[in-house]
Amino acid sequence: MADAREHVLTGTRGRITAREWPRPDPRYVALLVHGYGEHVGRYEEVAGVLTGHGAAVFGPDHIGHGRSAGERVRIEDFEDVVTDVDAVADLARAAHPGLPVVLIGHSMGGLIAARYAQRHRERLAALVLSGPVIGDWELPRRLLALEEIPDTPINPAALSRDPAVGAAYAADPLVWHGPMKRPTLLAFVRTLAAVSEGGDIGRLPLLWLHGDDDRLVPLPGSRPGVERISGGDLTERIYPGARHEVFQETNRAEVFADLTRFLDGVLAR
Repeated sequence: MADAREHVLTGTRGRITAREWPRPDPRYVALLVHGYGEHVGRYEEVAGVLTGHGAAVFGPDHIGHGRSAGERVRIEDFEDVVTDVDAVADLARAAHPGLPVVLIGHSMGGLIAARYAQRHRERLAALVLSGPVIGDWELPRRLLALEEIPDTPINPAALSRDPAVGAAYAADPLVWHGPMKRPTLLAFVRTLAAVSEGGDIGRLPLLWLHGDDDRLVPLPGSRPGVERISGGDLTERIYPGARHEVFQETNRAEVFADLTRFLDGVLAR
């Protein structure tokens, strides 16, 4: 895989840093949309799989995350984040005009990607949601009911059965390890409602990946949200025993095979 390149864009609320994993003569573009408190640099292995499969890969660090500007993990409005993702999509399309674009969102990134697909489905060839924050996710409501948001960081062991994943997450200086912030929680509530009420994504092919032991974004809460936005072209893969980050799980070879098989089907249409 070629060395990643960094791009700096003017986002809706400040400077956005995006990463590009290039590939000579790609056959499609993949956009990676990362989750809460992390950054797109954690998707190096996913990007390697995708470039090996024929993709030019791009992905931003959201405002308040990773190498982008802004108060850490403070998101006022996810609609702005969707707009920032579209700016990165424009960068990718300018570099590779005419290629199909696949959007891959994990966790909070799944919420952003779902909203993007509702707003811009004509710009996409497929949507992939991994452990998506969509449907009935009770955490924001529960925390907002408290007078003070507790300083309870994400338990690294909840991410994967692979202890090395949790250890790397805990040691990563670009990962946020502090409490959630009230404006971000309010934005989650608004955007969960917006996606729920925003209609389906038509016949856009949708792949849903989820671990059945995901305790951060439980499977039963995501299911109604995924089914609500699907226009009927839905492929789901539920992995027994897998936790939140299926792309970093002990069975990730199986997950990557499911992902590339789905993309081959999309690209063959």
